[in-house]
Parts: sequence; C-alpha cells; structure tokens
Amino acid sequence: MTVLHTDRLVLRPWRDSDLDPWAEMNADPEVRRHLGDLLTREQCEAAMVRFRAAFDRRGYGWWAVEVRATGEFIGFAGMDHVDDGMPFTGVEIGWRLARAAWGQGYATEAARAVLAHGFDTLGMPEILAVTTAGNLRSQAVMQRIGMTRDPAGDFDDPDAPEGPLRPNVLFRLARDAAAGVGAPAAG
Repeated sequence: MTVLHTDRLVLRPWRDSDLDPWAEMNADPEVRRHLGDLLTREQCEAAMVRFRAAFDRRGYGWWAVEVRATGEFIGFAGMDHVDDGMPFTGVEIGWRLARAAWGQGYATEAARAVLAHGFDTLGMPEILAVTTAGNLRSQAVMQRIGMTRDPAGDFDDPDAPEGPLRPNVLFRLARDAAAGVGAPAAG
C-alpha cells in the first residue's frame, strides 16, 4: 500500500494499535459536531476494516495520519467514491483529526498530499469535497488547498436529519487547475 510523506506527517496503512485513539477521537462531540452521532468502539473497528478493504480493492482510500516526529496517530485523510444517492458523482477528499491536532495546519498538509496523489499518481480528472454548510473550518481547508465552491452543487444530505447537518456545500478542484498543490514523496 502506498504511504505518503509530508514535512510533518505520514499517511499510512491502518494498524490495530490505531483503534483506541480512533475510537476516542470519534467519541469526542466536538470532532463529531459536523458529522453526526458519536461512534462506538465497534463502529470504529468496522470502519477500519472497511478502510483496509477499500485500499486492497482500489489502491486508495482513507489513510491513517500520524505525526512524523512522534509517531502519534492524529486522524485520517484520503479519498473515496461519493456515496450513492448524492446529486453528483466522483471522488471525494476528506479528513478528520483529533481535536488536539486542530489549528496546526495538519489537515491542509494531509489534504495537499492526498490531492497530489490523486492527480499525479492516480490521474483523477477532478476531486470533490463536501461538508456541512456550518463547517467553516473544513471549508477554509478546502479553499487553502485550491478548491472552489460550486454553489450550484450545494445540497441537502438525504441521510441527515432536519437541522444543521442537512445543508451541505460542494467544492471542486480539477487536475488542470491543481498546479502548485505540492506533491509529497511516496514510499
């Protein structure tokens, strides 16, 4: 499996030892604020199984993210096919970090590595990003990595209950517009 390296991060395969910090992260109401219900340990373990299987099947998906200097697991970043039932299709980039890792530029750094891999290695013509309309922190990351909001693509998430999780915004970045994203070293 491909491992991506940035100046401060390693995006790598999931390890069994990631389960405890992954479950702790997904039990944090602030981390889950724009995502929905808190996840149980069992749900987190099942997600890790799905992430590994997707990589085995496609060669890309959701990497575990660790800090290079310490080896500390801080979250995930990667790409996946847009869920069925959405009003658009394509490949979506995403990230989720433990609250202690917020505000340090890690999401932007990991997202740039994922974009570079998607465009330069996998040859994807376009990568999308989606978040709730109220998730201004993720929208700021999307803008920093060169994505542009597509207001015509904004939508109500059919799987979200009425309330702040339902209105979502769509961002796009085409490969030919992605110059300067910054390619990480792959290993």
